[in-house]
Amino acid sequence: MEPTLDTIDAPSPNFDARTAPPDMIVLHYTGMTTGEAALARLCDPTPGGRVSAHYLVEEDGRVFRLVDEARRAWHAGVASWKGERDINGRSIGVEIVNPGHEFGYRDFPEPQVAAVIALLTDIRSRWTISDGDIVGHSDVAPARKQDPG
Repeated sequence: MEPTLDTIDAPSPNFDARTAPPDMIVLHYTGMTTGEAALARLCDPTPGGRVSAHYLVEEDGRVFRLVDEARRAWHAGVASWKGERDINGRSIGVEIVNPGHEFGYRDFPEPQVAAVIALLTDIRSRWTISDGDIVGHSDVAPARKQDPG
């Protein structure tokens, strides 16, 4: 599905078929020193380390579309929500550029926050996603993750 929000296409090869229509959104921080490094990692086809997300939001508010929403991106890992375990198969993953706790977590800049809000509104114009199903990575993998902070 094509977003109505202005996005920059940066296709990731790291996806497969969905198991269900998306009914949740998982927010992450990138946890890397730069947005450029995070984008390269999310688009890296190297076997064994392949990860992706549907979108990456830079600190200046630019939104990159990496995986089509109709496909399953690989962002949540071992996770569960409301008794469901295949979080990747039923969610849209949004990576928010931030170095994270390991590299100097900082507040999200206003242009980035505005872009994330606009992106969530845009995604919800296409899919039925309740407020309670917009979650952080730490909500679906609390023993492993603390993002987006």
